[in-house]
Amino acid sequence: MTAVEKYQALLILAAVVTGLLLGQSYLIAEKAAFFILPFLMLMLYGVFLQISWQNQGDTFRHPRFTTVSLVINFIWNPVFAWVLGAIFLKDSPELWLGLIMLMVTPCTDWYLVFTALSRGNVALAVAILPWNLVLQLVLLPVYLLLLAGMLVEINYGILLKSILMMLAIPFLIAVISKILLVRFKGAEWLEEQLLPKVALGQSVFLILAITAMFASQGNILFQNLELIAKLLIPLIIFFIINFWLAQLTGKLFKFPYNETITLTFTTLARNSPVALAIAVAAFPDKPIIALVLVIGPLIELPILALVSRVLLDKG
Repeated sequence: MTAVEKYQALLILAAVVTGLLLGQSYLIAEKAAFFILPFLMLMLYGVFLQISWQNQGDTFRHPRFTTVSLVINFIWNPVFAWVLGAIFLKDSPELWLGLIMLMVTPCTDWYLVFTALSRGNVALAVAILPWNLVLQLVLLPVYLLLLAGMLVEINYGILLKSILMMLAIPFLIAVISKILLVRFKGAEWLEEQLLPKVALGQSVFLILAITAMFASQGNILFQNLELIAKLLIPLIIFFIINFWLAQLTGKLFKFPYNETITLTFTTLARNSPVALAIAVAAFPDKPIIALVLVIGPLIELPILALVSRVLLDKG
């Protein structure tokens, strides 16, 4: 685990505080918004560049695990998020939508770290990662149309444009550049020399995007502190229920212990950067949605660390 990965929650918190302080300057607050989308696009390019497509055979050798994981992440979690919002956030539709966007995007990076720390099946976690990425890119607009359309007014033209700009363009550029880099520099150079720097850059651009967002929208946070506090209960319930769901599912399907650990973390960890990019681009007039997707990791990362400790003690 790198220092950036180890202290990611603290770095995000520091970015929030720094952004709030910078936002006290009217000039900075006015200009900061222009940097959010470019920083997020650069961050997503780094995410997509690091995706490995070479281990997909592992998912076919573990069809039950793959099926169960995908059903939990792409059927159960969206429905569960909608229900939690209906119970706790029905009077705050923007918070409800933010919760849905957070919960329907399974993680594609730091869940690998916690899987390794807890002695899970890292190879299987790597193999399921492209499935999680591709399906969330395809299904996120579907979830927004089906689940979010009844919560807030959605301009479908802007939504489609945002998805193309924030996801499709970085994804295609990453795929093309990876092909060219492997051809001209070699796979070994890519894996050993470039990708570690890309991983660092990915975290840096995420931190910069969060700093810029809070510099430009800090006043919105101060005006809605009570709304953000309302998120705690549904978020904590999500993590508790899904922890036990993954553990019981692992026992029911008689998965080896290391596969149950992998299922636990791919069920719990969320890909807030991808959802954040769409929220900022598609709902620029609803900053509360984006704030939810920044607050989420501040709660999620300590919980994942606690779950890792619990699983190690159980093992």
